Amino acid sequence: MKHRIFGLKDHHTSVKTEVLAGCVAFITVVYIVIVNASILQDAGIPFEAGIVATALTAFAGSLIMGLWANSPILIAPGMGVNALFSYTIVHGMGLSWQEALGAVFISGILFMIIAFTPLSSLIQQAIPASLKEAITAGIGLFIAFIGMQKGGLIIASEKTLVAIGHFGDLQVLLTVISLIVTLVLFVRKVPGNLLIGIAFGTLLSWLTGQMDQGSAQASSLSWSEAVGAIGAMSFQGITSITFWVATFSIVLVLVFESIGLIHGQLNMLSQPEKFNRSLKASSVSVIVAGFAGSSPAIPAVETTAGISAGGRTGLTSVTTGVLFLLSLFFIPVIKMIPDTAIAPVLILVGGLMIQSVAKIPFEDLTEGIPAFLVIAAIPLTSSIVDGIAFGFILYPILKAATGKWKQIGLPLIIIAALFLLNFVLHAVG
Repeated sequence: MKHRIFGLKDHHTSVKTEVLAGCVAFITVVYIVIVNASILQDAGIPFEAGIVATALTAFAGSLIMGLWANSPILIAPGMGVNALFSYTIVHGMGLSWQEALGAVFISGILFMIIAFTPLSSLIQQAIPASLKEAITAGIGLFIAFIGMQKGGLIIASEKTLVAIGHFGDLQVLLTVISLIVTLVLFVRKVPGNLLIGIAFGTLLSWLTGQMDQGSAQASSLSWSEAVGAIGAMSFQGITSITFWVATFSIVLVLVFESIGLIHGQLNMLSQPEKFNRSLKASSVSVIVAGFAGSSPAIPAVETTAGISAGGRTGLTSVTTGVLFLLSLFFIPVIKMIPDTAIAPVLILVGGLMIQSVAKIPFEDLTEGIPAFLVIAAIPLTSSIVDGIAFGFILYPILKAATGKWKQIGLPLIIIAALFLLNFVLHAVG
């Protein structure tokens, strides 16, 4: 039945490969359960309720993506947009966390209108190919940067903002050793290479006494408090300008971040025909997130880890989704997987995604400079949507300056104006 539902033979894959890829992707992305709950807690959502909301959102979203779009793309609450939820919308704009969840729910409906109508095709066609490839490459650099930070290879510096880590630090040495082993396994195409690499890194951390074994002895979830955010969204402030500014900001982030991520991930698979259904599935998951009590869900950047491990169909995302649900019973154990084991996978995935730069015509400065800004700004601003905005605003300006009006088009001008308006709203907000 799995072969018929997911078309495994047509995709030249197997149940074993897809399930293994789902496990690899899950291990690289499961940190979001703890991290997102922590960020939601800053908005006022109880920590345990945030854990349940995050896991349920990832479970439902990944199942929708896998069963409907037959895509290996994972869905989970997104980093960056969760910061927008807690620190900008709740703390900055003054909405309660319940009202912020209401804004998430409404933004999901608006996102669905875009995804289920010709608007999605208009937006996709309006995005120049050079910027699409730049988004993929920029996200790749961002993922690699996150991996290097997790592994201690890059540290904060007051003088230069960032600097190389201390190689006398055991954490850095463990990351380097795990990275070398993972890369060797990958280039030699050893089956299950990424999962083996993560297992090796975890074992190495345990053998050297660096593992946080105290996490495994932590108390279990208090289920009486854990469901407090489900269905807690409020529309009390729906008539206020602030509510709609918050909603507009969320929609802008979701639409362009989702388009960029889905394009990049399907580009790795050479499966562009799955774009429309994947975007629709992603939009539905945002509504689920609002109801479950979480910040918005987006296609997870860690999807590329599953793709790199051989994931080709929706069975990969379904596997990951089920593991997210089961994770509610194993949170203390999951917390034991060290950053030194996860970092090498993120660095490798970033290296694979950066290959998109080969498709950018840098000899044409009106294409190359906006693309470069996207690639540079995504990791340097730690924001995918802000990085995309730089390129989209500059692209029509350079085209107009060189008289290439026919290469712009009205949809692209509108998109650039929306990004510019978003910057203005945040500046005056």
